[in-house]
Amino acid sequence: MNKQELIEKYKELYENVFDFGVKLACQLMLQDLEQLDEPQPVKVKQFVADWYEENKDVFEGNLYRCAYNIPSNFDSAKLNEFERWFLTAGTKPFQTLVNMHQFGYEVEEEKRYFVNIKGNIKENMLVYGELLERYFFTKSLNLDNAIYSHTRKELEEAGFGWIFNCEGIEIEEVE
Repeated sequence: MNKQELIEKYKELYENVFDFGVKLACQLMLQDLEQLDEPQPVKVKQFVADWYEENKDVFEGNLYRCAYNIPSNFDSAKLNEFERWFLTAGTKPFQTLVNMHQFGYEVEEEKRYFVNIKGNIKENMLVYGELLERYFFTKSLNLDNAIYSHTRKELEEAGFGWIFNCEGIEIEEVE
């Protein structure tokens, strides 16, 4: 018996039952049955989605080449972020990438943070000035062309990874 045959069986039962409790139970079972086997999009990090988008047109061949070309004796400093993820235990890279190819994917939203210096300091908020292309501290929340919240990756790449372990810094997760 397949899923659709089972749904039809319970629809028939639902239509022929007059007891409220049994009818409610049939309705709940039908709702559950209709949701069975519905593939869900895979949630992945942005760099996995980027690799997939670059390689999806010849997916199987590119996946094979990717796995084959990652050296077995590797220096992790020479691997890119995707290759490190691919080799990390527990990530199930083949399953994840194939599921992305079959069922679609969603990019995980990275947590964002406000960063402030603790204490009574006028210019205490860390911002990134898009025109200046650099980080600086300010007191204003309404500067044009400034980014007020930052991902952990952005901060680490800019040399601010230390702020997550500094007592003089207040970090607030953006909701």
